[in-house]
Amino acid sequence: MVKKVGIIGCGTMGGFHAGFYRQIPDCQLAGVYDIAEEKRNKFAEEFKIKPFSSYDEMLKEDIDIIDICLPTSLHKEYVLKAAEKKKNIFCEKPIARNLEDGKMMVESCKNAKVKFMVGHVLRYFHEYAKAKEVIDSRTLGNIGVVRAMRGGAFPHAWQEWYADYQISGGLVLDMIIHDFDFLRWCFGDVKRVYAKGMINRGYKFIDYALVTLRFKSGVIAHVEGTWAHPPGGFRTKLEVAGSKGLLNFDSSDSLPIHMEVKDTGGGRGVAVPESPIKESPYLLELKHFVNCVINNKEPDITGKDALKALEISLAALESIETGRPVVLN
Repeated sequence: MVKKVGIIGCGTMGGFHAGFYRQIPDCQLAGVYDIAEEKRNKFAEEFKIKPFSSYDEMLKEDIDIIDICLPTSLHKEYVLKAAEKKKNIFCEKPIARNLEDGKMMVESCKNAKVKFMVGHVLRYFHEYAKAKEVIDSRTLGNIGVVRAMRGGAFPHAWQEWYADYQISGGLVLDMIIHDFDFLRWCFGDVKRVYAKGMINRGYKFIDYALVTLRFKSGVIAHVEGTWAHPPGGFRTKLEVAGSKGLLNFDSSDSLPIHMEVKDTGGGRGVAVPESPIKESPYLLELKHFVNCVINNKEPDITGKDALKALEISLAALESIETGRPVVLN
């Protein structure tokens, strides 16, 4: 059965999602809503869908999935309204600006018996999925230390909301939360968070943070994020060191994944370069959610997962502000 999708928000992610939904045979784009009339009309014309003059108007329609691509501070309002109308909901990350709002959203979707998934898309990037596969296979042995990095230019969007820390939470909450979710997926829950960053230092369009995570499993991870690069230079890195070897990924390399496994005979070890096939992780993510709606399955990324990633991010922000480590339950 074809599922009808309504897009909320006509920014970069809204456009991305709309384009990918058109590639899913079981989907039909049914409409778009954005508070900016000119913007939504242009978007509707581009994708040949109906522009709705209000969110309430859209929710009255026969739409199966509401896809929310709005600033973080607006997620709660739009998710709760969609759940009330029994719509399945895909929401961009982070789930919310604070845990209380996030918990209310998860509970509301649970009570309404609708599917709810938050866009922690890193799990669908082929390089990261391959890294998870290698970690789980124990090819690297016992993992001791992980280093992750992502960064690029400072993002600019509607009313410069990324630059408003109270709304966006800066890059800790908006960007490296991707790494927090991925690392928790690989290594389990986090025990302690310690971070340094540039919050409240007066730099409006520069942000940087370095976060150290200690997992209950014993793994230590260092996560670095930067919004200080010139435009056009986004880059990600991942390094996983275990008792038997090292996995290294750098998005700027032509062969991005490298793995060295120790030679038990005392040799130098062999490098095994590997470049996974390229398919959009955003398409895989949305395909998965649509499939869950059609087949009444729980999404891979649950509300609990989204809340845990948010909890780690908020702990990092607290540590930056207080200068002290934060212990999680």
